[in-house]
Amino acid sequence: MKEERLHLLLGVSGGIAAYKMPLLIRLLKKNNVEVKVVLTKAARTLVGEDALRTVSGNTVFFDEISPTYDMDHIRLAEWADLFLICPATANTIAKLAHGIADNLLTTLALSFDGILMIAPAM
Repeated sequence: MKEERLHLLLGVSGGIAAYKMPLLIRLLKKNNVEVKVVLTKAARTLVGEDALRTVSGNTVFFDEISPTYDMDHIRLAEWADLFLICPATANTIAKLAHGIADNLLTTLALSFDGILMIAPAM
């Protein structure tokens, strides 16, 4: 029988702790968790998309339009069992508190109907 894997959507905003996300993903994968990553524009300046793609084994999603993106916020929200925003900056937390969905990460968080965990780091 095939073991079920937890599907974790990892939202990374622009806090300095973003540089630790490759290590977090490695630890999660060792515990049989499949991880897909969504980056904000600010997070992309702090952690390399290539590093995240390599350790997760999945496409890394962000706000720029791509011909391969097709309603990503809906597909990703349906795929995930758990959504973790880590690090969550004060800006991202404030946007979520006020219902502002102006990037892929906040749009996903506001449309996600599963467990949403927020790990503040500023």
